Amino acid sequence: MANITFEGLSKHFGQVKAVDGISVDIQDGEFICLLGPSGCGKTTTLRLMAGLEQPTHGRILINGKDVTDAKPKERDIGMVFQDYALFPHMTISDNISYPLKVRGASVAERKARADEVARSLQIQHLLERRPAQISGGQQQRTSVARAVVHKPQVFLFDEPLSNLDAKLRLEARSFLKHLQSELGVTSLYVTHDQAEAMALADRIAVMDSGKIVQFAPPLTVYHQPATEFVANFVGSPPMNLLPVTLQDGYLRSDIVDLPVGHLAARLTGVRDGAQLKLGVRPEHLELGARENCAVFRGPLYAVEPLGPESLVIMRNNETLITARLFGDVLPDVAGEVIVSCEPEHLHLFGEDGRRLDG
Repeated sequence: MANITFEGLSKHFGQVKAVDGISVDIQDGEFICLLGPSGCGKTTTLRLMAGLEQPTHGRILINGKDVTDAKPKERDIGMVFQDYALFPHMTISDNISYPLKVRGASVAERKARADEVARSLQIQHLLERRPAQISGGQQQRTSVARAVVHKPQVFLFDEPLSNLDAKLRLEARSFLKHLQSELGVTSLYVTHDQAEAMALADRIAVMDSGKIVQFAPPLTVYHQPATEFVANFVGSPPMNLLPVTLQDGYLRSDIVDLPVGHLAARLTGVRDGAQLKLGVRPEHLELGARENCAVFRGPLYAVEPLGPESLVIMRNNETLITARLFGDVLPDVAGEVIVSCEPEHLHLFGEDGRRLDG
């Protein structure tokens, strides 16, 4: 079991700051997702943790011990790669037991442990095959089995589900959640898929330009995004972010004219004329104008039926707003759309892009 600490962790490649001063504490048994777009530094952070890269600045501690300069084999970690990195000439059994082989375990011990792990992951019937003879989902489980076999104190996952089709991704996601819960091993999981992060993580570290911009439980990240970037990145469809101007007690734009009212506490100290962003999740919008609600009006741009729900998109000049509506009641194709939202579901972001809280 392991507690992990990053202290001012940075990695520079020339003038590029791939990781820029990360400081976090990860508790024993936590499942942490590093979430962000390509190039944000999440995989580099994982490679620093694994010992595959050396930091430019900062330290990495496992259970209080400084492992910054320790070799990968000295860190007691298991890693699952994006492409699984299985040895094509070896059987599944030999692939799984390879970490035990390099640690000097006997043939009998390696076979027994590989059989045990394969049974727990339901791939015991594949042990004599080679990677090319099994499916992508089975290869993914083999890669996890190899990481588990020597009972590491830390798991590292580098986008392990990205090569699977949609159905297998859902199955594998549930499997990984169950496995980590069962084993209780501290885990770091890299992904650009916010649905994966929401489903798997105890806490999500949202990364942007080498920094962690929010580190919190999934529902906190979703309902209280710390910045515009987080609000726009987490959610499908993402949060609507509307440019508004604070003017004479109103938040004004070409699609909403909202009295400050319930939002006054959040705007304490904000100057009149400030250019802000008003945020609202698509699922918090309902058709029609309701009393004591924020009301948004604009020409209908598109309707996307998705079965049990539909996305209704309206557009006024450059402003788009998406409503996620449930049921079969949809607006007139040619008409103006009016949607409204309860004040408690509104978000405000300042001129620096940070959340305004009252």
